[in-house]
Amino acid sequence: MAAGDHVQAWRPRVPGVAEVLHAAWRDHAYPSHTHDTWTLLVVDHGLIGYELDRHGHAAPRSGVTILPPGVVHDGRPATSAGFRKRVVYLEQGALAGRLVGAAVDAPLVPDATLREQVSRLDRALVRDDDLEAESRLALVVERLTWHLAGRPDLPAQPVPAVVARRARELLDDDPVGIGGVAAVAEALGVTTAHLVRSFTRSYGLPPHQYVLGRRLDLARHRLLDGEPAVQVATAAGFYDQAHLTRHFRRFLATTPGRFQAGRRAER
Repeated sequence: MAAGDHVQAWRPRVPGVAEVLHAAWRDHAYPSHTHDTWTLLVVDHGLIGYELDRHGHAAPRSGVTILPPGVVHDGRPATSAGFRKRVVYLEQGALAGRLVGAAVDAPLVPDATLREQVSRLDRALVRDDDLEAESRLALVVERLTWHLAGRPDLPAQPVPAVVARRARELLDDDPVGIGGVAAVAEALGVTTAHLVRSFTRSYGLPPHQYVLGRRLDLARHRLLDGEPAVQVATAAGFYDQAHLTRHFRRFLATTPGRFQAGRRAER
């Protein structure tokens, strides 16, 4: 690997996301290959030249490049400066198979809003914020489908205020057992994207942030009752103590242990 080159990859726990790849290459050209996933590519620096199904294309810094599963492609720097990219690989079933042809014909989607949505999805995956990533993924898939399907009229959805109120009731009743945002949407019979928009419009914050706040409240109560942090984490809906600690630091600028110890010292 040449000086300045960088590769980082991991498998998130978010359903629908197969892999995330961050890479920076100055002169590396990768040979023709295929993936069994949808490739969402955002270029942060430089320009990538590539062939998709034996037709030449370029991936610039604007918009989002989407490469469909099973279609041969390659890639190389189009300038001497190389390139830096972020890639989110979606499971094959995340988008309808009928959209493959449209992606082959026009792999670059010149949509600044979509680019920002993919970037927010990537940032949530970097932070291991699975609740947020689930919501961001739904918005990305919906907008991508809209582009690739020829921008059809979206089907009518229930009244946003009603959806938001019912979702909040479900989250308040059981912020841990209800699962993620997609589970709430399924319980209400709406799309996850519609739920995210409706909740955000009604309450000023997205549902993933709301339920995270409720889970942190539950964790704080248990910590103040003296329960060990490792038990509190899973009881409050977090994967493990490290997962709880990351969110605790983000919201309260401290760790669960220090929060608990500070309360005891006060007593």
